[in-house]
Amino acid sequence: MTSRPRVLVIAEAANPEWVSVPLVGWSLASALRQMADVHIVTQIRNRDAIVRAGLVEGRDFTALDSEAIARPLHRLSNILRMGEGKGWTMITAINTLSYPYFERLAWQRFGRPIQAGEYDLVHRVTPLSPTIVSPMATKVAAAGVPFVLGPLNGGVPWPRGFDAQRRQEREWLSYLRSAYKLNPLRGRSLAAAAVILAGSRHTESEIPPAHQSKTIWLPENAIDPERFNQVAPQDLSGPLRACFIGRLVPYKGPDILLEAIAPLARAGRLVLDMIGDGPMMGDLQAQARQLEIGHAVTFHGNLPHQAVQDVAVCANLLTFPSIREFGGGVVLEAMALGVVPVVVDYAGPGELVEDATGFKIPLGPRPHIVAELRKTLESVLADPSVLPPLGRAARARVLRDFTWDAKAGQIARVYDWILQGKPGTAPALLQG
Repeated sequence: MTSRPRVLVIAEAANPEWVSVPLVGWSLASALRQMADVHIVTQIRNRDAIVRAGLVEGRDFTALDSEAIARPLHRLSNILRMGEGKGWTMITAINTLSYPYFERLAWQRFGRPIQAGEYDLVHRVTPLSPTIVSPMATKVAAAGVPFVLGPLNGGVPWPRGFDAQRRQEREWLSYLRSAYKLNPLRGRSLAAAAVILAGSRHTESEIPPAHQSKTIWLPENAIDPERFNQVAPQDLSGPLRACFIGRLVPYKGPDILLEAIAPLARAGRLVLDMIGDGPMMGDLQAQARQLEIGHAVTFHGNLPHQAVQDVAVCANLLTFPSIREFGGGVVLEAMALGVVPVVVDYAGPGELVEDATGFKIPLGPRPHIVAELRKTLESVLADPSVLPPLGRAARARVLRDFTWDAKAGQIARVYDWILQGKPGTAPALLQG
């Protein structure tokens, strides 16, 4: 890029001290400050954390107070989701009702500066969900300022054969999710956008054909090398060590993992670290005892971030049989440590792992995944020498393409393409 564009970054969820979407929003918005003159617009709940991170309110960011609408609807979503950590589709549905008020406040505050040409681009980073429209998009476009939307990601269909897990997750509303495509404001938002960043191939496939030429695939997740700064030794001298990192909930498949490793763990060929907590903890501990592998499985529960790295870096493999993962940030985190991922080839993780960096299990019914995961582990145990080069390749791939700085550089190429008048076809930011 020949000059630094002036970019208004809309990131309703952006918090350096939280996880999931708020951390994605913060990490990307913060990294973009290295590539452009960025002013971040976020929600008031993120204000104090952003100040603690060193940004100056008014100069670097603006916090908008949309709590009059956001707070009561957030309480309602917690009631309707029917359980902590469940009913994520319900939460997204409620956010579709509360979010437009945030953009209304954003336009009231920044509409005139946008119309006056004080910004070269407006980029909405969060919300990530493609179901949440952007009322500002048409207003920004009408002012002659390019509007960038995304990365958008979410709504990966539940695979066949996992309705029980779907019900356990209280995902009743997911059966009706496609109704969002009927919202006329969705079409207007997409039409007004100069570029749409799709955080997954599934989301890319849901963008209407009329807008595909301006849709660019760019996985939503990345890592901070300062937070993942150790390197797995890939010690092959004893039993192989696998790890699982994530909430202990049905769709992430921790019970699938225990069943798959059972004969290998009983034979003393493999041990497992389970990092994370959730409603399945008691059942998983009982399952481990029933399978007679309690001695080979350590349940760490939730750990501080640094402690997660300290445990994971001792592993040879990340064994992560999630059957419905939008982004798969934990996969990138393991790869950054040089830990070789074993994932189900579906949605986010399947897009991040290549043959040169890990192993992908074909999606299928539960018994199929158990059998294929065990088969893969048996193959690795037969020749563990494959792991060190895979670990090195995985780490190199992440450090090249999947740091937040690398992602900001990729998006800077998009900004440049837009500001040059979008010559030719949209840039391909990643191969895969």
